[in-house]
Amino acid sequence: MRSFLSRFAAPFAALMLFAAPAAAQSNVTVFAAASLKNALDDVAKAWNAETGKTAAISYAGSPALAKQILEGAPADIFISADLAWMDVVEKAGLVAPGTRGDLLGNSIVLVAPKDSAVSLKLAPGVDIAAALGADGKLAMADVAAVPAGKYGKAALEKLGAWKGVEARVAQAENVRAALALVSRGEAPLGVVYKTDVAADPTLKIVDTFPADSHPSIVYPAAQLKDGKGPDAKAFLDYLRSPNAVAAFEKQGFTILK
Repeated sequence: MRSFLSRFAAPFAALMLFAAPAAAQSNVTVFAAASLKNALDDVAKAWNAETGKTAAISYAGSPALAKQILEGAPADIFISADLAWMDVVEKAGLVAPGTRGDLLGNSIVLVAPKDSAVSLKLAPGVDIAAALGADGKLAMADVAAVPAGKYGKAALEKLGAWKGVEARVAQAENVRAALALVSRGEAPLGVVYKTDVAADPTLKIVDTFPADSHPSIVYPAAQLKDGKGPDAKAFLDYLRSPNAVAAFEKQGFTILK
């Protein structure tokens, strides 16, 4: 129980400290998957420059965000890193009808520090455990709940590498936290989204997991039924504008039509 509470206490505190006060000052409050931070920050800046309106954005793992929405946290828009957590929110009757749509695609990669000598081809039979060394850890987002962790585990299982690394996985509360473990030198390798690597110049991509080794990575976005932001629909529509598309593509996302 202590482990469960600690896993979600930090995201909850961050959301309550940032999102609740900001909601009163901003035109729209967005709960978004942590992997979207760099791109979505740029989108919000562009929207502000064009309209003079502001978006307050709270980032965390998709499960933490969904749980807070279910508990009544103030949000106008939810952008999840997978379909499953959006399904949870929609099945609870919290999505505004007709507003949900698939926004972005991504891929997952094996990442290492820039100066790492590790060289691997992510193909069936790959031995990631050997590349970790005697006591190295593999950084991943929570493999039971966070989309990046679930995608990564599925890919490792498909390639026959999961059993070799299962006991050596360092699980983090979201994908950016997993990325930080590698960036700080606490893990020699990590499984993150391709777009996360663009946010950290100290890291490099060792290889990209084959697209058929895991479920398709889809980021759905939707307006929330109980949201109070006067410009929620306008911002949701802006996510498909030319400036927003450019910001997402700069970070390596693919745009889903």
